[in-house]
Amino acid sequence: MSRGAKQLFLQTTSLVAGFMVWVLISSLMPYIQTDIQLSSTQISLATAIPIILGSLLRVPIGYWTNLFGARTIFTISFILLLLPIGILSMANSFIMLIFCGLLLGIGGAVFSIGVTSLPKYYSKERHGIINGIYGAGNIGTALTAFAAPVLANTFGWRTTIQLFLLVVLIFAILNFLFGDKNERKANISLTEQIKEVYKNEKLWFLSLFYFITFGSFVAFTVYLPSFLVNHFDLEKADAGLRTAGFIALATLFRPIGGWLGDKMNPFFILVGVFTGLTFAGFLLAFTPSLPIYSFGCLFVAICAGLGNGTIFKLVPLYFSKQAGIVNGIVSAMGGLGGFFPPIILTIFFNWTGHYAIGFMSLSEFSLASSILVVWLYFREKQDISAKIVNHATDGITVTDKNGIIQSVNPAFTKITGYSMAEVVGKTPSVLQSGEHDNTFYKKMWDSLINAGYWEGFIWNKRKNQEIYQEWLTITAIKDDSGETKNYVAMFHETDDQKK
Repeated sequence: MSRGAKQLFLQTTSLVAGFMVWVLISSLMPYIQTDIQLSSTQISLATAIPIILGSLLRVPIGYWTNLFGARTIFTISFILLLLPIGILSMANSFIMLIFCGLLLGIGGAVFSIGVTSLPKYYSKERHGIINGIYGAGNIGTALTAFAAPVLANTFGWRTTIQLFLLVVLIFAILNFLFGDKNERKANISLTEQIKEVYKNEKLWFLSLFYFITFGSFVAFTVYLPSFLVNHFDLEKADAGLRTAGFIALATLFRPIGGWLGDKMNPFFILVGVFTGLTFAGFLLAFTPSLPIYSFGCLFVAICAGLGNGTIFKLVPLYFSKQAGIVNGIVSAMGGLGGFFPPIILTIFFNWTGHYAIGFMSLSEFSLASSILVVWLYFREKQDISAKIVNHATDGITVTDKNGIIQSVNPAFTKITGYSMAEVVGKTPSVLQSGEHDNTFYKKMWDSLINAGYWEGFIWNKRKNQEIYQEWLTITAIKDDSGETKNYVAMFHETDDQKK
């Protein structure tokens, strides 16, 4: 087994353990509330509170992983988790639940470790599938959602929580013994990295997209156990099993999303993801019967899983040098996306008596994101076109239909000596050398108007008054109706010298 494969296996299973602990409170809430009297608002807060630290810590953990390595950060994280798990097993008040829940957030924050560390072992062409496989470690939430209620029925919820102490201790030891001591590290200050990325609009768009996709996954994971019991009167174990099914499906589609991101344009996948979430949110908004509600939830799971895998294909693609901090910010926003929906759903239910507005919020945010993805796709194509023009060795001039210069590229400036500011708004006559008569230029324009094309040798004059010969090609750019909108001229200097 290669070095990268060993770390992929160790870090993915470590993420499973971290996520198992992260959702302990939400998975056992139907049992906890029988011993600790809680209002519906307190239940929502207690189940959502682990998301806070699990989100905010992802930024520094991503940075620390680059600084100290995955082995050190995973080991320390699991040792720290022993404290809240031990206290939670003895909790007897809402305040204790909140305190333990906050610290349990460390289990969700470890997500930033693998997405920062693992891409170092693989080529860019495989980052999508590798991050997708690692992200499938969120199956840990399904294991807890399924197993915790079953164990609680047999041993009680307090003893069940104590069993997780053994899981966490084992993974602390495994990471200490088998983690990569020689992982490549980067010592760039946190402030420096933030300055480099915070103005990049792609960071915030990816954060928004992950806020919705991973936020949907987390929100449904923590909310479904109590919701299914309270709203559809399901048995606690049945609710846990259905929640586990939701998590398993989302987890299965995460590596598929990463793999598809490696094979095709990720923007196409994201359009499908957000269109699907728009439909699912609309369906759930009407609080349908259990079969239809189940279908809507499973559709959310598929779309969220695909989206989660695809987004983390894009992060290392755009931010290879600042992967640690960017992974932290994007994943933190995803975690926060899971914090608000349960609380918002509860508030709207208390106000209106139904959940329609809360689920419609998911639908509308997804629709807006779908539109943004389409805009980003065309913006990306424009950026590529602009880069091609700016890096071309031929001079390029774009004029309107009247021959007024709109833009030029750097090669134009290098050949002619004129900057863009000096020629925009003028005509190409600024380059005329006086070597050609009016008949020459009339024939050129006649060809452009009638054929939409002209090419040939021409003598022009640089800014320093030096005359040179160039090969010039001019093409008319027409709209769908056939009307000329612009002319694009491309030229390069020839080796011929004027006698």
